[in-house]
Amino acid sequence: MATRKRAAAAPTLAPATISEYGGVRFLHLGTVWVQGAMRIAKPQKIELEYVQRMMAWLLLRELDAHGAVAHGHAVQLGLGAAAITRFCHKALRWRTTAVEINPSVIGVCRMWFKLPEDDARLAVVQADAGDYVADARHAGSADALCVDLYDHEAAAPVLDDEVFYRGCHALLAEGGVMSVNLFGRDVSFGRSAARIAAVFGAACVAMLEPTKEGNTIVLAWKGAALPPRDVLVARAAAIEQLHALPARKWLELLQNLPERSATA
Repeated sequence: MATRKRAAAAPTLAPATISEYGGVRFLHLGTVWVQGAMRIAKPQKIELEYVQRMMAWLLLRELDAHGAVAHGHAVQLGLGAAAITRFCHKALRWRTTAVEINPSVIGVCRMWFKLPEDDARLAVVQADAGDYVADARHAGSADALCVDLYDHEAAAPVLDDEVFYRGCHALLAEGGVMSVNLFGRDVSFGRSAARIAAVFGAACVAMLEPTKEGNTIVLAWKGAALPPRDVLVARAAAIEQLHALPARKWLELLQNLPERSATA
């Protein structure tokens, strides 16, 4: 998850550490805050509820002739414990790019969290997420973009201004979808959500109700309308059947941004 704020001098990056409890391995950045998790016996399963909800972008992607989500390019900003990266690469079989500034996180994920070596469909890039989205060479390249950028303090997103979200918008292809994990106080969420709505347009932004831990997933999409309800229901059923993800629950939790967030 870690990245850094734009600054003249980069801060020292916290070392990645691990813990284990109840058959689950957790990733930390030198504190008790959980930066990711993997069930050791089922490494391809997305363990944390909020990380599962970050996959709600699947609802906005068309299905192919076999009822699976049509292939594309998935980008993750912030590697965490590599749960989304593993899922997109292995289960969805999408071309997958993960951007992570902290080499310690990449190394620990390769050693302890079943992150495979790069191949024809997988690239793990050690870079600043802000620099990556600002690079014009990547414009229009992502069909799905998952943003989970928290440092060892886990207080608020580390990259969270309109410049950053404009970069995310530019990174998406037409019809592409972004999911963002927002965690923090209500004022922090409202400010972040308003910035996303300012870039994507309030009609192209929605959210899932918060988890009990306080994680709220915001979806924003580019160049397409939200599909009709019956289409979303059919897609949710297909996602549940193919990938055992609670997509129908996502649909129940999906709602417009609060008016104060969309217009702030």
